[in-house]
Amino acid sequence: MSQKQNFQLLAKYNQWINDKVFAASAKLDSDVLCEDDGAFFKSILGTLNHIPVADIFWLRRFADHPLKFESLDYVRGITKPDELTDILFDSLEQLRQARSKMDAMIIAFLDEVTGDDLESVLSYTNVKGEQFKRKLSWLIIHLFNHQTHHRGQVTTLLFQHGIDVGITDFPVILPAIDQEND
Repeated sequence: MSQKQNFQLLAKYNQWINDKVFAASAKLDSDVLCEDDGAFFKSILGTLNHIPVADIFWLRRFADHPLKFESLDYVRGITKPDELTDILFDSLEQLRQARSKMDAMIIAFLDEVTGDDLESVLSYTNVKGEQFKRKLSWLIIHLFNHQTHHRGQVTTLLFQHGIDVGITDFPVILPAIDQEND
């Protein structure tokens, strides 16, 4: 399996697990979703908002790549947040809709990108004004890893409120291999 195919699989997992997390979150009242649970981004809604905030920062950097990926046009039209703690969406439903659009865009981006593109270097400036140059593939890994990290926090917060997201393991979405053809 190529690096591109691995990323495409991660994008599909990302979409699947985000749908599960939002379905589980919808079982709670908005007051509970906004309740300060002592998490880094305070609440379930705060943590769920942080994920697209960071995604916007990263995906806009990818959109600024000299290759000008057309699939990232959606994120080019989104106003860049001021802070990583910004609350972009006050309601879970608004946030879910935005997450769904962003997940579809990530899938389209990984369909568009080539193996050579993944090896290209992206120059970017972080939120502190520091400049970096990194392989695009490494930064895509970070995009997924960051989401996984914070979704783990959300699933813990949900569990503390009596909501079990269910199975979140990546192998659940992996295609089965016929053992006779191994």
